[in-house]
Amino acid sequence: MSHGLLLAADKPAGISSNRFLGELKRNYGFKKGGFSGTLDPFAEGVLVVALGTYTRLFPYLNFSPKRYLATLLLGAYSPTLDNEQIERIEDVKPIDPAMLLAFIKGLKGPLTMPAPHYSAKHINGKRAYDLARAGIAFETPLIQSNIIEVRLISYEHPFVVFEATVSQGTYIRSLGAHIAAHFGYHGALTRLRRLSEGNFTPSNNPIDPLPHLAYPILTEPIDASIVRNGKPITMLPEEIHGRVVLYYPQRFLSIIERNNEGGFSYLATIDL
Repeated sequence: MSHGLLLAADKPAGISSNRFLGELKRNYGFKKGGFSGTLDPFAEGVLVVALGTYTRLFPYLNFSPKRYLATLLLGAYSPTLDNEQIERIEDVKPIDPAMLLAFIKGLKGPLTMPAPHYSAKHINGKRAYDLARAGIAFETPLIQSNIIEVRLISYEHPFVVFEATVSQGTYIRSLGAHIAAHFGYHGALTRLRRLSEGNFTPSNNPIDPLPHLAYPILTEPIDASIVRNGKPITMLPEEIHGRVVLYYPQRFLSIIERNNEGGFSYLATIDL
């Protein structure tokens, strides 16, 4: 049995990311597991999950940009900015389609938005959603996002369907509220699907992590016992700078980095 697995699982709507992770751990027989970025219970789509020793890969995998497909309901007031707690739906006038298209197409570059009150952000050591559920007043931090592209897919009033490609850490619920607020309305997402994280797209099969590591890969460049035992590495070519992956097929890989003394420091060694 493998020491670990990497999955780009397709999380369904109506289940928390933690509960979904628990199901995957049971299904594959692992006690240890984690995921790259939380999807809200109402959201669906790709959730990159690592099981067993592969959890140590997370700091070295590329999860950006992220791409989402979202449906925004104009006039909907929800403290969660989604369909889980819609308190009222106001009758709002249609938006000029040309104005909507122009605004959405113009959403590029840095954008500062507040994180949703119902989010996993830490506020004075506590999760924002715990404070919100307890009725405690607080200010959420402003999030600096990089909006790569937003495309208007359709507009059937009062529903706006858009696709957004964004940097890691962007809240699409906040982006939907930002779009609605520009036209003077409340807004809440009724559907959200994450289409991709970096090069990860939903797959039914375990994923080879090597193509998702953004460093040069050297296959068995030196004796495996040197690397396995964490001994000093001095024999790699001088032209290798920064981080590199030493790959020993079906056994292990080690991520190392050239240090200031000209040698290499071990960052992580992962059994395969």
